[in-house]
Amino acid sequence: MTDSSPPSAAGGVLVALGSILGAAVGFSIGEATAGFLIGLGLGAVGALLIWWRDRR
Repeated sequence: MTDSSPPSAAGGVLVALGSILGAAVGFSIGEATAGFLIGLGLGAVGALLIWWRDRR
């Protein structure tokens, strides 16, 4: 039996890109750890929003 539901979206790429870009921006202003953590947090929020939308 086949499942006709649409494929789920992957939000993990947002976590990875947020971490990398946040660290790069933070490094450019001298705060690499803070930039990494902010990017990680924003990426995680984005991934959670995609997951939440996909569950509906």
